[in-house]
Amino acid sequence: MTGKVIELLKNGTFIVPKLLLINYKKFKISDNELIVLIYLLNNNEFDPDRISHDLGLDIKELLTVINSLTKKDILCLNSVTNNNVCEEYVCLDSLYNKLALSMMENKSEKKEVNIFDQFEKEFARTLSPMEYEIIGAWFEDGFNEETINLALKEAVYNGVNNLRYIDKILYEWKKKGIKTKADMDNNLDINKKKSSKEEVFDYDWLNE
Repeated sequence: MTGKVIELLKNGTFIVPKLLLINYKKFKISDNELIVLIYLLNNNEFDPDRISHDLGLDIKELLTVINSLTKKDILCLNSVTNNNVCEEYVCLDSLYNKLALSMMENKSEKKEVNIFDQFEKEFARTLSPMEYEIIGAWFEDGFNEETINLALKEAVYNGVNNLRYIDKILYEWKKKGIKTKADMDNNLDINKKKSSKEEVFDYDWLNE
């Protein structure tokens, strides 16, 4: 089968979405299924005899692959009637939807990378490899980007630009359940109320 694919590639140009090559394992698409998909992406008319011949697959094996891709919600077959002739076409909308969602997820994950730029901007210097590891470890420990950014701003506000100080802030906040700016503001309000009560109780009413 691989030889047939190489022959096809030599004789023509096949367009293959980069996202498909990157994510096909994630979608649980086998290598054989990927080859059939690449073929169908460039020719959506479902002609089993032609596909079988071009890819060096017997009909039974081809239909097994198509059935598997259908069950995985990667493709479906649609029928169109022209001049009383029924023709089948491959619909790959589900595949494109999966690729679009995957692209959005990748963009979301890249937000974690942007935090490094934020640190370098605030520190006005390049981070060391060790500092990259420490920041990465915060994500692994469950801290989100918003919390880390807030801790960074807190450190900069206090004139401190080292990760050890920020690390202490993060773990103190973790103890108090602070994860967002709203949590931090709420914690400040609670502390202010406690401080106000303490001032009232400590007031020397007898010597007023």
